[in-house]
Amino acid sequence: MDRTELRANDPALDHLSALSRHTNGISAKVEELRQAAIYTEGHFSSKVKVLAAALWSVSVRCEPCLKFYVKQAKEYGASNDEIGEFLGIAPAMGACVGEMWALKAFEVAIGETEAVTESCCHDDQTQ
Repeated sequence: MDRTELRANDPALDHLSALSRHTNGISAKVEELRQAAIYTEGHFSSKVKVLAAALWSVSVRCEPCLKFYVKQAKEYGASNDEIGEFLGIAPAMGACVGEMWALKAFEVAIGETEAVTESCCHDDQTQ
């Protein structure tokens, strides 16, 4: 993807090269991971794996990734119907995830799971 296309996804991507210099080339290593995990044919086609990446992007709310992987899905031959069907998993799982966390909280409320005395967000310096 050229710089113009990257900038269209998010202007912060203009700084990818500079960040990479400060992180010992970690951006290139992440790209290697993407190539191996998504764009290398295996048990699943790259098209399916790009659709999975788009779905993951919804889950983590990464708009630049979402734009990129939906475009990639189209380039790998996914139809709008296929993209829509795959992305339809997100609201179903969102409801499931919300339900599971509500159940975990309710389990604490009814005393079947021990409550903790401190939050992971607790900061001793704020008191």
